[in-house]
Amino acid sequence: MASGIVVERVGRSFGAVHAVRSATFTARAGQVTALVGPNGSGKTTLMLMLASLLAPDAGRIRVAGADPVTDAAAVRARIGWMPDVLGSWPSLTVRQTLVTTARLYRLPVARARARAAELIAEVGLTELADRPTKVLSRGQKQRLSLARALVHDPDVLLLDEPASGLDPRARIELRELVRRLAAAGKTVLVSSHVLAELDEMADDAVYLDRGETAAAGALERARSTARPWRIRAASGDARAALAAAGVDAATIATDRGDLLVPVAGEGAAADLLAALVTAGVRVSVFAPAVGDLEQAFLELGAGPIDGGAS
Repeated sequence: MASGIVVERVGRSFGAVHAVRSATFTARAGQVTALVGPNGSGKTTLMLMLASLLAPDAGRIRVAGADPVTDAAAVRARIGWMPDVLGSWPSLTVRQTLVTTARLYRLPVARARARAAELIAEVGLTELADRPTKVLSRGQKQRLSLARALVHDPDVLLLDEPASGLDPRARIELRELVRRLAAAGKTVLVSSHVLAELDEMADDAVYLDRGETAAAGALERARSTARPWRIRAASGDARAALAAAGVDAATIATDRGDLLVPVAGEGAAADLLAALVTAGVRVSVFAPAVGDLEQAFLELGAGPIDGGAS
């Protein structure tokens, strides 16, 4: 786990405010781990501690095998940090910004220029490469921020709201890039409020609420509880088939012509689909109406998070 993230019973307070009470989790190399939680749950404070920008009051952190408190330089050399909002040098061009950032990481001049060119193409800023950063839109500044985080080819990426301000195409490109980075062996921790985006890219998730992480068992139970599945029939009487399969008619809802049916688990979903097909219903859409992360978010947010310190 030397290239991953390990957090053990970490806490941080600001006076009487306990921003993070007891966070414990592991983010593994080669995976994208989602950091999920409501506003005020402590996500940003936790990210700042991982980035060595804030010291914890209690607990233990290891990032790429190094302690961000006692060996901040080692941690900063191994991480790419993309905060929600990262300022830029307004008079420098996109290319100059990346070359300067690379030089701050002690890359030789030739390599810094080559790396800047690679990243400009990677994040889709080719047409703006030689324009001053002050002309960039919010979404374009996010792309530049991501490029800056990648400039020294870090082992660990900390991404806080990376999709903020991006248009739909840019969101798709970001998701694909993040997946490629994980496939290359990097540890990626992503915090975002856009749970549908995280569902598409994350391999694992950490749920944080009131400064505590949920126990693994609580997450598994949340994911296995009944949630609505969307059913769209091209032909056939889906309602009748569902009733014949034992689905209570009172639990079936309608949304834009589709049926929403509560289903508990993948096995029950497979049985229900088989029943519909057997009854002669031609099913064109059969999928969860709520993603895994959103389901966990809703279930865990409804009550105690069940042993988050464990």
